[in-house]
Amino acid sequence: MASPKETVRHAIRKDVPAILSLIRELADYEKELDSVEATEEKLLSTIAFAPSTTSSPDASATESTSSTKPARCLVLVTPEGVTAGIALYFYNYSTWRARPGIYLEDLYVQKDQRGKGYGKRLLVELAKEVVAMKGGRLEWSVLKWNEPSIKFYESIGATMMSEWVGMRVDGERLNKLAGLLG
Repeated sequence: MASPKETVRHAIRKDVPAILSLIRELADYEKELDSVEATEEKLLSTIAFAPSTTSSPDASATESTSSTKPARCLVLVTPEGVTAGIALYFYNYSTWRARPGIYLEDLYVQKDQRGKGYGKRLLVELAKEVVAMKGGRLEWSVLKWNEPSIKFYESIGATMMSEWVGMRVDGERLNKLAGLLG
């Protein structure tokens, strides 16, 4: 008899407490716990969820994404029923390829659940989604100091984008740029 296997599926609303807990664990790992503004209410209003009756990783079974619900989330549930990992993502677009893609905002597997292939399993499901939508790429960012993750990503075929530098405008600078501050 085969041993029970982990399940990867799109998040449903009842997963929100576990998703928030994993987001906070990730922020703590990245030494940014004080920066977390996410709440259960905010996640409920910004993630496109699957109906509670689905167990499919297929994105077509989820709510539509929109400007107010731009994100989707895959959850990995262990055979014991523990939500051990998440892949929170949104769609992007490559102008040069004229094709959609997926930007992985956060991939996280609980520390005590690592080494079981769960991170790779989440990435495989995202890659399948990109291929199914005839997308051009799956991309994400990783902190320069996070050597274990960089090595893991390289082991699955990811390449570091050394010519590109991430840029960000947020907080008061964002409001200033938008003309909301003098």
